[in-house]
Amino acid sequence: MPTQESGQRPVTELDARYSSALTPRPGAAEVTATDWATARRMLAAAEIFQLSTVRPDGRLHVTPVIAAWHDGRLYFSTGPSEQKARNLAHDGHCALTTGGNALTEGLDLVVEGTAEHVSEPAVLEEVITAYEDKYGAHITSAEGTFHGIGDAIRKGAALVFGVAPSTAYGFGRDDGVYSHTRWSF
Repeated sequence: MPTQESGQRPVTELDARYSSALTPRPGAAEVTATDWATARRMLAAAEIFQLSTVRPDGRLHVTPVIAAWHDGRLYFSTGPSEQKARNLAHDGHCALTTGGNALTEGLDLVVEGTAEHVSEPAVLEEVITAYEDKYGAHITSAEGTFHGIGDAIRKGAALVFGVAPSTAYGFGRDDGVYSHTRWSF
């Protein structure tokens, strides 16, 4: 799987139609696009994502997943018979969404791309390490929520998918200042 991380420089655009200050204040900061480095750091730190896939009959399926940002991709796992795995086998297009639920602060991120099934043992080990580094005791502790996921991945009982962004969006809110950024890869 080729990587995008090193030198990854998407085209960044601010969509002024959805970027504004609710009440312009003297001395308020100018609305600017969110830089990709900030978005990438937030993707790496986010613990929960909403994965949107499309069923073969065209209906949407949305479910929370854990995901790790590694080498220019978001990686997540699922059981081979789960709905999301069946959907992705039919159509790899998907979106991963993360952020907050406050109206006046935060940055919501949406990553659109095509999920690719990962089967190369070396990449799987890198993803397992990325999961363990990010989620710690949730994965490494016998009492952890996702304990044993590394072994499940190694045995094929959990499938891993990687999504390189084709387009991503950032919806920023900071003290009444709203920004809508689009990154094209």
